[in-house]
Amino acid sequence: MLEAMSHEIPIEQLAAEVYDAAPAAVQERMVSQLVGKIYETAPVPVRSTLILHLMKPLGVLSLVAVADGIFAKIRFRSGWPEVQVLPDDVKNVEPQDVVALTHYAQQVSVHVLDGLARVVMASPVMATSAAAALLVHILVQRSRADRRTEHRG
Repeated sequence: MLEAMSHEIPIEQLAAEVYDAAPAAVQERMVSQLVGKIYETAPVPVRSTLILHLMKPLGVLSLVAVADGIFAKIRFRSGWPEVQVLPDDVKNVEPQDVVALTHYAQQVSVHVLDGLARVVMASPVMATSAAAALLVHILVQRSRADRRTEHRG
């Protein structure tokens, strides 16, 4: 039994292989779901930073359209242009809201994901999260592929 287990492929590797083989639309959904999973287990300061990072590329109309406007409310409450995501804001944002926000943010800016890995890696608490490790792996691989494409083009 132990010998069989030692030959198993780690789930993170399997998920990364599925991601690599998936069409772009599926990859976007996978990233959005991973961010939602990370948000679900993240401490409040990391949640605030994630929300803020994902809100940055979106205009007011997009924020109104996402998750019944919960992010637009945060934006308008904190003023312009300095948006703050407070602990009370985080209490009202569900993981599925962050999944929707991530999806919208990816549609608006391909670069929104570039900084996401830094946000996740900046938290020592998130270092133990399998979802965070997988997301960082995917984002790093994606960034490398983008740089290779830019050099060829």
